[in-house]
Amino acid sequence: MDAAITADAARRMRWNAQLLGGSELTPAQVVDRAVALQGQDLGSVLRAIALRSRPGTTLDDVRAAFDAGQIVRSWPMRGTLFATTPRHLATLLAVTAERTHRSAARRREELGVDAATIDRASDIAREMLSEQPLTRAQIIAAWEAAGIPATGGRGYHLLMHLTVAGLTWWGAFADSGREQLLTLAELPKVEGVDAALAALVRRYVAAREPVTLDDLAWWTKLPKTMLRRGVADADLTEVSVDGMGAPAWVVSEPRELDPTGVALVPGFDEWILGYGDRSLTASEAMQRELVPGNNGVFRPAVLVDGVTVGTWRPRPSRQGERVSLVEKVSVRTRRAIDAAVEAWPYD
Repeated sequence: MDAAITADAARRMRWNAQLLGGSELTPAQVVDRAVALQGQDLGSVLRAIALRSRPGTTLDDVRAAFDAGQIVRSWPMRGTLFATTPRHLATLLAVTAERTHRSAARRREELGVDAATIDRASDIAREMLSEQPLTRAQIIAAWEAAGIPATGGRGYHLLMHLTVAGLTWWGAFADSGREQLLTLAELPKVEGVDAALAALVRRYVAAREPVTLDDLAWWTKLPKTMLRRGVADADLTEVSVDGMGAPAWVVSEPRELDPTGVALVPGFDEWILGYGDRSLTASEAMQRELVPGNNGVFRPAVLVDGVTVGTWRPRPSRQGERVSLVEKVSVRTRRAIDAAVEAWPYD
């Protein structure tokens, strides 16, 4: 063990690693640095990228990075959509695609989606997308017209299968700016998977430090034996963190940092979903509030010096409320939270 750090220092290191105070990076550079950002809610991931980018970055700037092919959205791991880069997507799929397809085999059988159906759907998608990108509704309609049932979850499964296979990804935005177009993927060739995985591990840690092996295994759903090899080649520093029961890794020099103040993050943010164990930054009561009823929907969060203290809404609830606090804060801090919510620039 190389160093011991306090929980306060660890939270501030995470805040800095997560770029919650912004950066001088472009949206594409933010995503490249983070490897991938949770992206099942499109609006949320656009905001997550914008707030980590250089001052003045707008949601249109983030959309422009997708339009330029610098950022894409796909299912690289955990059966979950992420925003990532073509280069990182290629590496991730090289180590996760086979496992993802294998884990979905039973669901394919339940849906009646056999290999012949997948091949036909792939051929149709390849032919139509070679002419132009399509909306989800358009590709689903094409499959239905060809006699491939797409209801009852079949369409979703086919779309995921095609992206995991590296044929397609969600790329540029439709004219409405509210949905992405399914596009033929152009994945770069991965040379040296082990070295590429080690580089991804280092980037994951650098963008979320300190993290544990369990965090990395939860995030990627890769075997720990494989991840340990990646960690061994990633040039990381092992530390102990007060309150964390397992050794953790960092990239930067462990140090005491100044308090980070109030910050807001959108729903499904990597501040929460970047880790298997969220106890360093959120109490059990707070975690229940973030995911009410454990329904898989992660609310936007309010942070105070790296502690998640409540949830917030971009627009008032029916009762006119925008902030719901779980943890106690001072009157002065509550005023700062209300001011931050009022000044939220990404809507």
